[in-house]
Amino acid sequence: MSSTNRLCSIRIDDSDLPAPSPEVSQERKVAIFDLLENNRFELADRDGQKMQEGPYSLVISIWDGRLVFDVGSSDGTTIVKFYLSLAPMRQTMKDYFAICSSYYNAVKKLPRAQIETVDMARRGIHNEGARSLRRRLKGKIDVDTATAKRLFTLVCALQPRR
Repeated sequence: MSSTNRLCSIRIDDSDLPAPSPEVSQERKVAIFDLLENNRFELADRDGQKMQEGPYSLVISIWDGRLVFDVGSSDGTTIVKFYLSLAPMRQTMKDYFAICSSYYNAVKKLPRAQIETVDMARRGIHNEGARSLRRRLKGKIDVDTATAKRLFTLVCALQPRR
């Protein structure tokens, strides 16, 4: 992994949102930890201009119903902000929340084979969410699949539910 094409810090700004549940808080911590351990994150050139190289800091928030990616230098100084509509991902997120709920319920009472079936469906929807996020970021930020999956987890963790 390049030492410049990566995230070195990630923060979620949820100051305008209800407090997350303990489960959501844990999801965030795990996703952030995993992202910081291994990620690929590179700003795409804009208007023919080369963007500043990383490593990057990232603050993710929701503002006026839109997803905000505030990308900064390693010291946190903003380089660029991207505002993305969540509408193209809403159905995938809704499906993901539903399958996660089914998965958590399955773990409590179903046999292993049925749990594995639900988990496969959960992973499939999670992968679709990551693909959708990559499409939304195209031309702005280049990320690999694993990074997109963890970022999708963080985007979902910003949504009020549960």
